[in-house]
Amino acid sequence: MFLGKTLTKDSDLGPVAKANGIEFFLVSFVDIFGVLRSKMVPAAAISTIQKDGAGFAPFASWLDYGPDAADMIAKPDPTTCMQVPFRPDLAFVIGDCYIEDKKVEDSPRWVLKDQVEKAAKLGYEFKTGVEAEFFLLSKAPNSSLAISDPADTQEKPCYDAQAMMRRMDILQEIVKTLNACDFGVYQTDHEDANGQFEINWHYRSCLHTGDQHVFFKWVVKTLAEKHGYRATFMPRPFQNLTGNGCHCHCSLWSGGKNVFVGDGADKLSGAKPEMTSLGLSSLGWNFLGGVLAKAESFVAITNPTVNSYKRLNGLITSSGATWAPNRISFSGNNRTHMVRVPEGDRFELRLADGAANPYLLQAVILACGLQGMAQKIDPSAYFFKPTVNMYIIPQGDASISHIKTLPGNLLDAMRLFEKDPEMRTMLGNKFVDAYIKLKGAEWKDFMGHVSMWELNNTIDC
Repeated sequence: MFLGKTLTKDSDLGPVAKANGIEFFLVSFVDIFGVLRSKMVPAAAISTIQKDGAGFAPFASWLDYGPDAADMIAKPDPTTCMQVPFRPDLAFVIGDCYIEDKKVEDSPRWVLKDQVEKAAKLGYEFKTGVEAEFFLLSKAPNSSLAISDPADTQEKPCYDAQAMMRRMDILQEIVKTLNACDFGVYQTDHEDANGQFEINWHYRSCLHTGDQHVFFKWVVKTLAEKHGYRATFMPRPFQNLTGNGCHCHCSLWSGGKNVFVGDGADKLSGAKPEMTSLGLSSLGWNFLGGVLAKAESFVAITNPTVNSYKRLNGLITSSGATWAPNRISFSGNNRTHMVRVPEGDRFELRLADGAANPYLLQAVILACGLQGMAQKIDPSAYFFKPTVNMYIIPQGDASISHIKTLPGNLLDAMRLFEKDPEMRTMLGNKFVDAYIKLKGAEWKDFMGHVSMWELNNTIDC
């Protein structure tokens, strides 16, 4: 169950453990690459760990430190504490990272918390909900990925009832686990690819959504193994199937009111009637403007792997559509655009994929949105007709010549991220330097790999 909702940052987890039969805690943090790192702490020691922190060698994770660095400690945040329903003797708690009493500036949760603080000083709370898609695979070696359900073969398998029934046991256990932890799951479905599923839960403040997203991925992977499967959030593990997106629904609140909702009197700079009819307020309009204006700079964060660009720029799938954007555009209730505005109370960013860091995804949207509001950025140049299928417009069509395409690979995305000085201003030099360094090394490693495609097509040159 979600114990954190009744706790404060200063709550002692020792008595909480005793009252709830908890014997161990997983004290966890997420590194820059989104990898979950944990230490198991006996309940008898958790009060001490709250004061002193659980110790980690920062070089041993994806953070920008050498093996000579001092210990990094993760101090548990009691407000994140969840008693694991399928292991009630175990609790999961997320920590904030420090080195020598200073916060680790390139730690993703701190990057997000800094943005949350900026918004709070302006009187705003950013609320989001994520749609994290995943595949259930057989437990085969990495070299031979296979969908766990051999009967899941339809050309258009989305919402297929029988395929979902064949995985009902694991899906129900995941949903029951999440709801016991106060997620508010309201629907689950088979997605557009064979073997792919999505579970939707209620939106929350963005930091809480980030924490839930971390726990969600851990629960899905852990329960998949328990049931004899393997879960992956990889952006596009199969060439012929739709990839794993991580769509993010966004709204901004002040004084308990959603300030994205227009009242009909809002004057939207540059807006034509079809744009005004979307229902966004001037604040929502400018927030969206900031997100669209910076999309080519932050795609390196929302789509952070080599494989990410197989989803964004990949071949058409067996179902007929990738469901991933190819240009920086927005419209109304149209899923072929990068941003969809289904109703006037929110917008959906469809860019991010399953590899996105749960905290950095939230941080970069909020940072760019706040800048859009501060600079009153007009997004109208990115608007395109809601009745148009962006996947089939000919490349030479003059009507879309003004709409930028998304980067074709991670290197191009990283170059755009690196050359934008405003990303440093928004996210901090320490984080940006660390991200560029670590992702640059990842690209270099990829380029040193000889693929089977290269062998098949070049061996006889």
